[in-house]
Amino acid sequence: MPCFTSALYCKTIDLPGLQSDNRIVMGKTRQNQGALLPTPAELRLLEVLWRIGEGTIDDIVRASGENPSPNYKTVQTLLRIMEQKRQVDHKQQGRAFLFRPVLGRGDLHRLSIRQVIAKYFTGSRTELLMELLSDERITRQELRQLESWIRNRRKEW
Repeated sequence: MPCFTSALYCKTIDLPGLQSDNRIVMGKTRQNQGALLPTPAELRLLEVLWRIGEGTIDDIVRASGENPSPNYKTVQTLLRIMEQKRQVDHKQQGRAFLFRPVLGRGDLHRLSIRQVIAKYFTGSRTELLMELLSDERITRQELRQLESWIRNRRKEW
């Protein structure tokens, strides 16, 4: 898989359970160390596409619900960048391009958590979980839910 970033180096890693083609491009640039997660602007477009499924640039602009609406050319540019990052894909429908999300919401959650674990918890899921459990804001209900998930996970092994 080619790397479409202006990166110093790129590598491809396999991520089990990814909805797309089961791989993500990892790139290290001077500013952004880590996975090619969407920027806030790209995330807003992904959220629109997750809601509508697929659409032309005009559809996306209208469905954004922003006031004022985002600029057509800005959305077009962002979609091209997102396509290079393999977050969206397009097909031609008449003279228009129909864009659809490739990166699913669950994929984004997993990538984000993996990046947080790698960056702030030395790659340890246990450290992350211990930090979450030591947070005094966790409710009894949340704690019971976590205990239930852990019990169920143990049964799977």
